[in-house]
Amino acid sequence: MKRRFGALMAEEGLEYGERTHTYNSRLAQELAVWGDEAGVTDALHDALFRAYFVEARNLALTDVLVDVAATVGLDAAEACQAMEERRYRSIVDAHWERARNMGVTGVPTFVADGYAVVGAQPYEAMEGLMSQVGVHKLS
Repeated sequence: MKRRFGALMAEEGLEYGERTHTYNSRLAQELAVWGDEAGVTDALHDALFRAYFVEARNLALTDVLVDVAATVGLDAAEACQAMEERRYRSIVDAHWERARNMGVTGVPTFVADGYAVVGAQPYEAMEGLMSQVGVHKLS
């Protein structure tokens, strides 16, 4: 799986580091909700992706997440407090419940009109999904 993912990343010109561990990303998901509210969704998601997949940082650690949050302009003290309070726990719980109800079993998952593509898939899989839901050409 690691080789396959690394090859897919290289094919797209994306960096991919030597990860040796998988970490619980729950706090990172909660931080991402705050990032959404703060208007830094894309920058934060990119920074979290880089921290995990390129730099092999442990996204289960609050200090790592505070550092990542600060790199995208979020206040470090506020980030720490939000995670300590678990301020966005209920929102992430609701996201997980919705995903379970939709049958999501992995990430990424792309859902359209009740059909899904699960996991890192080739472009043709996305074309197939769009075809299933009646979109005939992706641009």
